Amino acid sequence: MEVRKLTGVIGAELLGIDLSRDLPDADVAAIRQALLDHQVIFFRDQTLTPEQHIAFARRFGVISTTPVYRTLDEYPEIMPVVKEPTDQDIIGDTWHTDETYHPTPPLGSILYGRQVPETGGDTLWANMYRAYDTLSDGMKAKLANLRAVHTNDFLSANSKYRNSTRSTKLREDVGSITSVHPVVRTHEETGRKCLFVNHPFTYSFENMTREESLPLLQFLYQHSAKPENTCRFRWRKGSMAFWDNRCTMHYAINDYPGQRREMHRITIQGTVPA
Repeated sequence: MEVRKLTGVIGAELLGIDLSRDLPDADVAAIRQALLDHQVIFFRDQTLTPEQHIAFARRFGVISTTPVYRTLDEYPEIMPVVKEPTDQDIIGDTWHTDETYHPTPPLGSILYGRQVPETGGDTLWANMYRAYDTLSDGMKAKLANLRAVHTNDFLSANSKYRNSTRSTKLREDVGSITSVHPVVRTHEETGRKCLFVNHPFTYSFENMTREESLPLLQFLYQHSAKPENTCRFRWRKGSMAFWDNRCTMHYAINDYPGQRREMHRITIQGTVPA
């Protein structure tokens, strides 16, 4: 297996491996190490059935089911991410970290491209280790003991409207889910510190109003998404991305009107951030 870095700070393509096979433990360990080293890893030219996609994901942990989006009836482990040619909008078109409103946000997600547009539909990822490392010492000290409130209200409070313009459907029977997490998270496997806030799901700092919190939160969002913190991936049919949700944000680009895109996402259960 060859590891080819995508940028100087985040992302790598893993070449010469067939994920449809029952991989030996050594290959799984190498993939996991590449994920820890590069935060998001990519595979090309994969041909996977849903069963093979699920089997691969299970090598990295327990599969969790999204609490807010509808999944496939026959494969509840898989969340379809679809844009039909007539759709106006997509999900994920803002910088975010998946499901941080959950008490145990995902370890990571594995997204498989089943049908992609001829052009457009790229995805960007941001390195939240680097976002933290490049803060001033004074800002690091300010953030050290802060905790933030995360909520799904951005999605669920607007589920009917969002469902009217998107083929990836929210469940409309989900109420508010709220959790509190540290603003600076320590990754449980690498021991490195990273920022753990994101625009759609971080509502405010704990024991502060949203109005009081927003100026600093907005700075952190903009700082994290600087181009020098990011990579951009161009999808092809059969491509797969596996990202570490604990130390990244990502952004799906909606720039392919009139074209169809179908992806399958599986999410790996995470732990309580610390």
